[in-house]
Amino acid sequence: MSRSKLDVMYRRLLLTKFFTRGWGDLDQLKRLLEFKKFVQNRDLCCQLVDKNYPVAIDKSTVGGDCKILEGHFTSPLTTILPGVLPKEAEIARFQLVLPVQWPTEQRPVCIHLAGTGDHFFWRRRTLMAKPLLKEAGIASLLLENPYYGYRKPKDQLRSSLLNVSDIFVMGGALILESQVLLHWCERQGLGPFGITGISMGGHMASLAASNWPKPIALIPCLSWSTASSVFTRGVLSRAIPWRLLEKQYENDAYIQEIGALLKSFGEDSFKLGQEFVSSVGDLQHLNTNVLTLKSDSGEHLPASKINFGDAAINKSSLFGSTKQLLFDEENNKVRTALKKARLKARQRSQEAISFMEGVMDEVTHLKNYPIPYDPSLVVVVTAKHDSYVPRDKVTDLGELWPGSEIRYIDTGHIAAFLFNQSVFRQAITDAFDRMTRKNHAERFQGYRCHNNQQ
Repeated sequence: MSRSKLDVMYRRLLLTKFFTRGWGDLDQLKRLLEFKKFVQNRDLCCQLVDKNYPVAIDKSTVGGDCKILEGHFTSPLTTILPGVLPKEAEIARFQLVLPVQWPTEQRPVCIHLAGTGDHFFWRRRTLMAKPLLKEAGIASLLLENPYYGYRKPKDQLRSSLLNVSDIFVMGGALILESQVLLHWCERQGLGPFGITGISMGGHMASLAASNWPKPIALIPCLSWSTASSVFTRGVLSRAIPWRLLEKQYENDAYIQEIGALLKSFGEDSFKLGQEFVSSVGDLQHLNTNVLTLKSDSGEHLPASKINFGDAAINKSSLFGSTKQLLFDEENNKVRTALKKARLKARQRSQEAISFMEGVMDEVTHLKNYPIPYDPSLVVVVTAKHDSYVPRDKVTDLGELWPGSEIRYIDTGHIAAFLFNQSVFRQAITDAFDRMTRKNHAERFQGYRCHNNQQ
C-alpha cells in the first residue's frame, strides 16, 4: 500500500506531541485492563448502563430548517471506575440536530463521535449534521469526546493526550455514553439509529456499535480494525516520545503487572521485565585504556638494543609496535562494545514499540469485541493511501465482519477528510436505507407468516 505524501507533510507541520507523560498511572492502567472484559462482552456491557439513565436538556433553539437541543449527563464511567476520568471530563455534553418537522414516520438519528482535534460541535454540525439532515432527513447527535472541548483537562495542550492510558479511558467512556444516548433516544420515540465518526471517531464508533444489542447502522470513516498500527507505524508514531516510553518500559514491576493482564502478546514481544545490560561502565574503562595508550611515550626510554636470539631489535621500535597492537585491540573492544550498546538500544526501542502494539491491540483491536449485531448494516469508508492508519499487516475489517461493505477513496487521510465529506454522508445515507429496507422486508415476511397461519 503506497502512502500519501500529503499526510506525511501535513504531520510534519504540526509540533504537537502525544503521551508526553508516558504510559499512564500504573493502578489506573490495571483497572482499565481489568475493565475491558466488561466492554468486550456485549451482555456484560449492556448491564452497566440503565435504560432510564438520567439525561438533562439544557437548551433548545430553532434556526432555519432545524432545531438544536443541547444537553448533558454524568458519564457512567465515573461510578464504574471512580477517579479514572479527569474532573473536567466527567460531564458528557451533546447536541441533537433535528428537523423542525419530521418528513416521514421514521425518525432516524445518527450519533457522530469526534475525530482527533475535533473540539466542541461546530465542525461536525457544519460539515455533517446539517447537510445530512437536508440531504437525507437524518438527524444527528453530536457527543463531545472526553479530553476534548469542554471536557479537556486544564493541563492538556490542545488534542495532545498526556498518557497512553487516556485513549483507553476515552474509548471506555464513549462506549458507555453512547449507550446512554441510544437508550434516551428510544425513550423519545426516535429511531432507527446509526453511529459514525471520522479517523479516531470512526474507531470509537466501531467500539460503541459492537456493544449495542440491537441492529444499528455503523459507518466508520478513515479508521480500521486496530489503533496499534496508528501509533507504531503511522505518521503519528513520530509524535510520540519513545525514549520516555522506553525508560518507563524498563521498570520491571510496572511492566510485569501490566503484562500479566495482557493476552494479545506473542512470545517474542512478551519479554516483560527483561534486564537490559548497560555498557556504559565497560565503555568508560575501555576509553580510559585507549587514552592512556595514546598519552604514553617511549622517547624517555634508552635507545639501546635488546638481543632476541640472533635478531637485534630497536627497543623503541618494539615498544611502538606493541603499543599499536594494544591500541588496535582496545579499539576493537570499543567498537564491539559500542555495537553491543547500539544493539541493546535498538532492542529496547523495538520492545517498547512491541509493548505499545500489544497494549493497543489488547484494548482497541476489534477482534476482541463482539461483531456488530447485523454486519450487513456496516459501511466502512477508508482511504487507499492512508499514512495515518496503515492497513498492511493488520486484520482486514471485511474478514473480521463478514457481510460488511468496504468502500475505498483513492487518496490519503488528509485529502479524504478535506474533500470527501459528501462520500461519508452518502455512506451514512446508504446504511440507513439498507436498514429501512431490511426492516420493511422483515415486517412483510412477518405479515405473510401471520396470514398463512390464519
